[in-house]
Amino acid sequence: MNELVQRLSTGEHPVEVSLRPEKTAAALKERIDLGYVHIKFTNTRGGTELSVKLDGDACELGQADFDQPNGTVHLVGELILNYVKVRCVADIDLTTLEGTGHLDPLAELSPADTLAK
Repeated sequence: MNELVQRLSTGEHPVEVSLRPEKTAAALKERIDLGYVHIKFTNTRGGTELSVKLDGDACELGQADFDQPNGTVHLVGELILNYVKVRCVADIDLTTLEGTGHLDPLAELSPADTLAK
């Protein structure tokens, strides 16, 4: 398995939500409503930013108050990283827009597999 995927699949890692131009809870809510967020694993060399297509059924937003901002969100979604299909799981504190996360490897793919997607 790819070394980066293996490392991010072992234990929890510090993450932050990448939002542009404003890094706010309201901007995060807009991204969640669109179904995509950018999660950055900050303890890799230079950081590893992933575009995650959210699984709405697996995400938990009930503890979040985006207007205050207060609480946490549990974000879950799948992507392909270095020819490995993975599930990204992140818990984000709305006051800091930071938290912890990890990857769950789902399947290794060939380059031809990723072109077909």
